[in-house]
Amino acid sequence: MMKHTAFVLAPVAAMLLAGCSAPPTSADFDKLAAQMVASSFQERGIAKLDRLVPDPANTACAQALVEGKPISDKVAKAIEEASMKTVKWPSDGKFLGDWKQGEAIAQSGRGLTWTDAATTVNGGNCYNCHQISKEEISFGTLGPSLYNYGKLRGVTDPNAAASRPIVEYTWGKLWNARAYNACSEMPSAGHRGILNQQQLQHVMALLLDPSSPVNQ
Repeated sequence: MMKHTAFVLAPVAAMLLAGCSAPPTSADFDKLAAQMVASSFQERGIAKLDRLVPDPANTACAQALVEGKPISDKVAKAIEEASMKTVKWPSDGKFLGDWKQGEAIAQSGRGLTWTDAATTVNGGNCYNCHQISKEEISFGTLGPSLYNYGKLRGVTDPNAAASRPIVEYTWGKLWNARAYNACSEMPSAGHRGILNQQQLQHVMALLLDPSSPVNQ
């Protein structure tokens, strides 16, 4: 442990000594942190190093967090508009699948780790952040409760024209949450390929089907 700590801190000490005439800037520390993170990870199985490369939205939101202020309206709008363009609507025109399969997907945290095969069926891991059905008493609270999601929004018939706005919003939110919130921490399940179209349809049914336990 001490050897590892020394290895990690050595670049910091070297930088401070080399720059004793001028204190290091935040950019210097950002560069050093990136180098340390890159040197600490390696490709294993399906987990590649591209996961360490932030996209422009990640960079903008992280910088705003460091500065302790929200991103500008202009930047937020640009991120949301770009994200909305990534949303792919159901190719078969159907938004809802089977809520029972949706519950199984929401419960599953499998997939996308270095120990998984490329053929592993991913789960949504939705309960890690949300309460969903009341029968499940173990859930995270990073995201809002989704219990009664459709019921609270008046979705008595998901196929009715009156329900279309909330149905499309929910699909878009699951596909790429940044289309509605530039710095959303919610995984972009569709855009990132975490869930396929059929899986998303099943999760949609879990949230919006009046017969789903979520809406009882």
